[in-house]
This record gives sequence, structure tokens and C-alpha cells, in this order.
Amino acid sequence: MNMRMYVALALSVGSASAGFAQSHPETEAATNPRGPLAKMPVSLEVRYALSALPPTLRDQAAVYVLDPAKGYVLDRAGSNGQSCFIGRTEWKFADYRNDVYDPICYDAQGSNNQMRVWFDVAEFRAKGVDPEAMRTEIQSRFKSGVYKPPDRPGISYMTAPLMRTYMSLDPKDKDTVATMSMPHVMYYAPNVTASEVGGMPCPPCAPYPFVFEPGPHGYIIQRLGDEETAKIVVDEADLVNDLCSYRSALCISAPHAGHH
Repeated sequence: MNMRMYVALALSVGSASAGFAQSHPETEAATNPRGPLAKMPVSLEVRYALSALPPTLRDQAAVYVLDPAKGYVLDRAGSNGQSCFIGRTEWKFADYRNDVYDPICYDAQGSNNQMRVWFDVAEFRAKGVDPEAMRTEIQSRFKSGVYKPPDRPGISYMTAPLMRTYMSLDPKDKDTVATMSMPHVMYYAPNVTASEVGGMPCPPCAPYPFVFEPGPHGYIIQRLGDEETAKIVVDEADLVNDLCSYRSALCISAPHAGHH
């Protein structure tokens, strides 16, 4: 079982609060996951992006929203070095799905490095660049040093109540996508391997730290505990429900009896 799949099965449903995601009819206009990328309502997108941060950091954070015709644009400036947005395209999959939602925030160091890749990918997609050509160009930029590793430690917060992303690390598996509750923190770990730092293998992936996407923009990931995860889902109940109402793909499931 691959890393993402294992983490999803272990953490997503069991940490959700009952009653949030009851089944309801599909109401969005486009049900094709590879149809046009629709613009989210700005107020909802801003709330969702900021939910990736601890509450005390949100008021002074910068927020970027996605214009499908242009890429990311600044919605509001920040003053604490944090920049937040919803990632909609994971470049390694060379896939332009419209149902990927990765709420993520970077500190100043990450904003100058990792975030740049996300924004370039969004711009390529907006310009109609073929997904395979996009991936090839991103790989070339890493190889040539256009994208550099961070030069100091830093943190990227992904502590939103829910996210929707690929479950496989295999870029050929473009169809296994799921919505989960998996708040976690990512520490910058450029070119670090699990064996160098004692990172746990995947599986089990959790509850101990593990190395993710080793390379110039690699991370050490630490997920939040089950109680902390459940509290975030409860505290963000209005957002969770609004996201579910906006698009059924963003509904998280109620826990099954006896699930651990």
C-alpha cells in the first residue's frame, strides 16, 4: 500500500466529526473531474486557504486566489510572512483535474521557493500548456537550478479541516483521488532522505514523522493527532459545511462505528 493511500485510510474518516458530510445530490454544473477549472467564490476560497494556518496567524497572512484564466492573484496583502492559497494542480501527475484542493500556507522562505512552483504551474495551466509539457518544463527548471532549495529551516502549514488530493505517489495513477481530514505540518528538508534522519517508512507513515517528496523541495511531515484533528474539524464546522454545500467532492464522511 502506498504512502498517501495508507495515511488516508488511517486518518481521514476516523478523525472526522459525525454529521458533517451527509450524502446529497450532485448540484455543481460540471461533474467531469477533467472539465474546465471553475473559479471558487472568493470569500469561500479565502476562508478555506486561511484554515490551513493556526488561527493566531490568520489575520496578518497574505492570501492568493486562483483566476483560472491567469493563475494566482493576490487577494489581500499580509504582514507576518505567511502566504496562503489552495493548490489545484499537482505538477508531478501532469494532470489537469478540477477536483484537487490542497489548502497550504508557506512562511517567507517557502513563499520564495516552494510556492513559486505552484504558481508557475497554475500559470502554465491557465495559458493552455499541455500537462505533459508543463511537467517537463518544471522538471527542467529543477534540474537547471531555477527552483532552489530553501536556505534555512521553515514550516509550511496544512492544518485545514479537509483536503482533496491524489492518494498515490505513482504519477501514472491519476484517478485515485479522495477527500480527507489530515491536518499536518511540513518542515523543509531539502535533499534529505528518511535513512539520514530516522524518518519512519511508509507504511506506517503515522503517527511518526516521515520524509515526503525527497529532493530540493522535500519535506518532513508530522501529522496532528486524532484528538487535535477532530477538534479542528469541529472548530471549522461552518467552513466544512459550506465547502460540502459548494461541491460534494469536498464533503468528508462521517465516521463508521468502531473505526479506529
